[in-house]
Amino acid sequence: MTGPRHDPDLIRPYVRTGGQVRPSREVRLETVLIAASGPTETLAPDARRVMRLFAGGRGGLAVADIAAALELPPSTVRILVSSLMDSGHLASPTPVQGGRPGRDLLEEVLRGLRELV
Repeated sequence: MTGPRHDPDLIRPYVRTGGQVRPSREVRLETVLIAASGPTETLAPDARRVMRLFAGGRGGLAVADIAAALELPPSTVRILVSSLMDSGHLASPTPVQGGRPGRDLLEEVLRGLRELV
């Protein structure tokens, strides 16, 4: 052996999340996030990496996209993201109340689809 390895993959998820084992809120892989304001200098290294993905005014990113970009396990990213949401660095747009589109909208979509075929 030539010495200790400095491979970032050797860092355990438990260490990356600061000891948290579960997200503090419901964050799914398809949850879309947007960056909110706030200083990032005091964040942990992995949290800063997450925030860098939103630099330059990029739009929303799904949790799965963040995990893929950072090459981290999705479960770890869910915990990191929920912590960033708790601190106000990330936000998720609120879903529309009711969750179902109106009949008029569905009919308009159907009409448009029929015109395509």
